[in-house]
Amino acid sequence: MNLFLQDRCLLCHEPISPNVSWRAMVSIEKEQPICSTCENKLEKIEGETCQICSRPFILLDEKFRHGDLCHDCKRWEDDSEWQGFLDKNISLFLYNDFLKEVLGKFKFRGDYALVKVFAEIMKDKLTKMAPDLFVPIPLSDERLYERGFNQSEALLAESGFAPSGIITRIHSEKQSKKSRSERIHLPQVFKICNDVNLKDKNILIIDDIYTTGSTLRHAAKLLKGAGAAAIQSITIAR
Repeated sequence: MNLFLQDRCLLCHEPISPNVSWRAMVSIEKEQPICSTCENKLEKIEGETCQICSRPFILLDEKFRHGDLCHDCKRWEDDSEWQGFLDKNISLFLYNDFLKEVLGKFKFRGDYALVKVFAEIMKDKLTKMAPDLFVPIPLSDERLYERGFNQSEALLAESGFAPSGIITRIHSEKQSKKSRSERIHLPQVFKICNDVNLKDKNILIIDDIYTTGSTLRHAAKLLKGAGAAAIQSITIAR
């Protein structure tokens, strides 16, 4: 172990002080991508959450809770066109101002190195979930050209898992500019692009942010319609 290693935080660029302890001295040194100050600004989602979307109930007015579901998920599940497609979403962090800025640099300003901020926790979650297929949400050709990489594929690759490129995007408008109603009533935005057998497969969809759940449910609906048994998703932010 190099006790004098002074890496710099990928977010604030300040030096990261080494962890000097007997445990650290006898263990394999792990790369620290961010400093403890920045790490503490990432708010992990903990405690009681909606059983489908991971929304923390502590931040939700009681009148918008329906048993184990938040109001949004209940509306999805009460809609016969959408019920039962997305079994569960797991989100890692709250989408606070700090994380919004980090993801903006990662996605829109092409700072690929920031994938390392989330790789370790993502790897731990993906290993435990152990699906049959990892399916990153695809970008349109225009968005991929603008950004230079698909952030969902980058998360998988940096976590040590291979993406299954079985769906492609057929609708290229930016979802972030749309209202909840507009997102829900979009036509199917994806299509299955490979001749694959999805019968009885457990599939995990990877995306960066869960907002209304529309993107994930469009993908889940397509995949379950092709025979998949269960669809879960994981996102960095909620």
